[in-house]
Amino acid sequence: MPHAAGGRYPLAVLSAGQFVVVLSTSVVNVALPQIRDGAGLSDTGMSWVVNAYGLAFGALLLLGGRAADLAGARRVLTAGLGLFAVASVAAGLADTAGVLIAARTAQGVGAAAAAPAGLALVVRFHPPGSARARALAVWGAVSGAGGAAGVLLGGVLAEVLGWPWIFHACGLGAALVLGATLRRVPADPAPPLGAAVRPRPDLLGAFAVTASAASLVHGVTAVRTHGPADPYVLGPLAAAVLLFLLFLYAERRHPAPLVPPGLLRRGLVAPANLLSALVGAVWVGLFFHLPLLQQEVLGFGPLAAGLAQLPLAAATMLGSWLAPRSARRLGPHRNLAAALLAQAAGFAWLALLSTPATGPAALTGPTALIGLGLGAAFVQLTGAAVGGVPPADSGVAGGLVNTTRQLGGAVGLALTGTLAAAVTGGDPAAGPAVLADGHRAAFLLAAATAAAAAALTPLLFRRDPAGTRPDPAPDHTADHTAEGARR
Repeated sequence: MPHAAGGRYPLAVLSAGQFVVVLSTSVVNVALPQIRDGAGLSDTGMSWVVNAYGLAFGALLLLGGRAADLAGARRVLTAGLGLFAVASVAAGLADTAGVLIAARTAQGVGAAAAAPAGLALVVRFHPPGSARARALAVWGAVSGAGGAAGVLLGGVLAEVLGWPWIFHACGLGAALVLGATLRRVPADPAPPLGAAVRPRPDLLGAFAVTASAASLVHGVTAVRTHGPADPYVLGPLAAAVLLFLLFLYAERRHPAPLVPPGLLRRGLVAPANLLSALVGAVWVGLFFHLPLLQQEVLGFGPLAAGLAQLPLAAATMLGSWLAPRSARRLGPHRNLAAALLAQAAGFAWLALLSTPATGPAALTGPTALIGLGLGAAFVQLTGAAVGGVPPADSGVAGGLVNTTRQLGGAVGLALTGTLAAAVTGGDPAAGPAVLADGHRAAFLLAAATAAAAAALTPLLFRRDPAGTRPDPAPDHTADHTAEGARR
């Protein structure tokens, strides 16, 4: 569909929907101490408030992307926004840990439908080349800013109105975007006469991959309270492997699998998703550990902790805006490597400052450096992951890159949380110096992860199966194999 069919309003509406979805990933983080007290959460339960959303969101994005391709992206987007709005209100009304975690899971299900459907519509409305590159730059900027702004908004709402309003605000935002979608985003085109009956979505595959991811995170998290050789750890890890094998079996037999055959061999999809998982691991961990460092170690209140995220938010948006321009000078893959190394340096710097004596202003430099790297990496990896993918598979390609990012984040948070708990002895009431040591260990692990991702960027230099090389020009950053997409 040409760009004129969408116009500017659909991009603004779709970007607003993505902002709300990503916002909900981090909006709870700065208010976790208040949520823990209000809903009666344990230390482990506090991390599940984050991971329940992230796991449902990440694992079901594949199903959401395939549903968008089969049933129509606008239909799936509106259904996802509706579920997200209702679940957000339910989370705000929750007074027990079980209800809150269930509502957060439902939020993730709604987001899993809305996010890939929105990205599929962005790709549909903007043809390959400069128009799509600019649209994806906006999309990437909104995605990165949503994560950072969530911490700011969470701090303001938690201190002024109370933690339930964190979720009510997300519900209101989703409802407003839903109304704008119905008014401003063109309806799905009618299927041609005589079109074949669409196959049913791969529900078994969706269940298997979701349960596999949840079992993996549960097993890693259980190390905090059990030894690594304990059945409570080995059992979930074994279940994760078996469920993943079930997922592979379901994919081979279903006529419309969640991941179409050959998708990972197209263009740069496979290496882009691998690096996206590593970026997700440091991204989610940052927005979990940084607010806790500020409140538990540095003595910030929720509002002060939220305000302290403004440089991070601004740097993330700036990094997204600069990504196409810096890619023109450096080439997209050198640009990505530089972005990942900036994150590694920022996390190492942040680890050095993780002491009770650190002043608030000292965090500005490392968080701004991390934000610049995150913003640029988001744009570069999203463009690589959907470039060269046929329009019929654009929804599932968008779902896949978000899946790897979210699942990487869930596993990364489980690992950093387990490491921090091992350093502190798992005592949330430990003194500021001990808690600082735990967060320092988490930031050092994030720095190592970002550096490892930078070392893997040469994977993006390889020739794809079609024999094309990625174009370093920013107009093609979002679509490295435009000719394949046109076919």
